Amino acid sequence: MRLHVGCAMWTLKSWQGRLLPHPLPPGERLRSYATWCNAVEGNTTFYATPARSTVESWARQTAPDFRLVVKLPRSITHEGRLTGVDEEVRSFLETIEPLGPRAHALWIQLPGSFAPTDLGTLAGFLHRLPRSHRYAVEVRHRAFFDDARSARLLEGVLAGVGAEWVPFDTTTLFRSPPTSDSEREAWAKKPRMPLRSVALTDRPIVRYLGRDDTASTIEGWRHWVGTVTGWLREGRSPTVFIHTPDNADAPTLARRFHDDVRVLLPEVEPLPEPMPTEPLTLF
Repeated sequence: MRLHVGCAMWTLKSWQGRLLPHPLPPGERLRSYATWCNAVEGNTTFYATPARSTVESWARQTAPDFRLVVKLPRSITHEGRLTGVDEEVRSFLETIEPLGPRAHALWIQLPGSFAPTDLGTLAGFLHRLPRSHRYAVEVRHRAFFDDARSARLLEGVLAGVGAEWVPFDTTTLFRSPPTSDSEREAWAKKPRMPLRSVALTDRPIVRYLGRDDTASTIEGWRHWVGTVTGWLREGRSPTVFIHTPDNADAPTLARRFHDDVRVLLPEVEPLPEPMPTEPLTLF
């Protein structure tokens, strides 16, 4: 039994020297992060398709069972809205090819304006994609959460190609007014998404956003600890990403979530020991 946990990124200034060794060259940062967590969100690819040499570096720094959930570029999902983008998709898939099995799923994050009336476009896009990859879709239009028929239609489209529906749980963030600058910024930028915890495939993916206060973050994820434990008992292989507004302690929180699940299910394989921030000495 293996639970994968991770963060929204693999490097952050506030982690340097505290959680990760510092200084650390760019080509070693993912390797160090991978001793903390066994998964990461590939958010950087949303802004631009990376150089193939960069992707090769990511592969060199991680084991084959490390999970990257790689986001499709916004030129495909937001600007092109999945239409007339076949050549861009082909180029992107060729670029990430060095990741091999590390590319756990290709993440199709759709804009809030992508509505139930656009499901035909999504269905056509998904059916044109190669079956050599797994796919995970994140929607933000409220109708998919508030209207049962729209939710069923989306589930049907995803089931047709074995794709997962990625929930982004922001309920803890919006439960009470913000108390820090980073929480205020998150209130302005993050979507107010209803709670959804239904797995469509054997590899569910969860994005959870807590608070800068550790106790509030842990209290807010209790539902997910139970849900993820249930998925593991069913034979599923979940991946959970832990966010906070400042992400200052995200790696330690991801490990804490993993520990909380192992309390209920000790058979889950433990995470590796993090790389020390200081070099080892003989004395």
